[in-house]
Amino acid sequence: MEGNVVSVERVIAAPAAELFGIVADASRHPEIDGSGAVVKLKEGAPRHLTLGATFGMSMKLGVPYVMSNTVIELEQDRRIAWKTVFAGFLGRFLGGRIWRYEFEPVEGGTLVRESWDISQDKQGTFLRRGKLPSMTAESMEKTLANLATLVETPAAG
Repeated sequence: MEGNVVSVERVIAAPAAELFGIVADASRHPEIDGSGAVVKLKEGAPRHLTLGATFGMSMKLGVPYVMSNTVIELEQDRRIAWKTVFAGFLGRFLGGRIWRYEFEPVEGGTLVRESWDISQDKQGTFLRRGKLPSMTAESMEKTLANLATLVETPAAG
């Protein structure tokens, strides 16, 4: 990994507003997550994300844990990003990565870019090493494929 950001992108045959709406609905994150780690939105969290909103997410990667996320960037139908840290006391020491989605209208749909930005993560040096960046890119590619499947598959009727 060079630098602090890993990004993947895909053109999805759907309007930016529809795609943004799915990503900005935190209750749908388990549906689109390509890592298999996102379990469910914590109770009491806002479903529709707004700038400054904080939401908890139950996770499981071998063992269960909870992440606390704060929306730090939001441009309606164009961009949304949240910074994630471990919930509770551990959040002072662990976390700080940013998950960002950008939506750009193009011919045939929307270019969707997902980024994993570790420039503010407390473990940035550790996270840059080994296979984690490439594994994260693979998971993000699956996330975009899941998002595409949601909007490109005709509804059964």
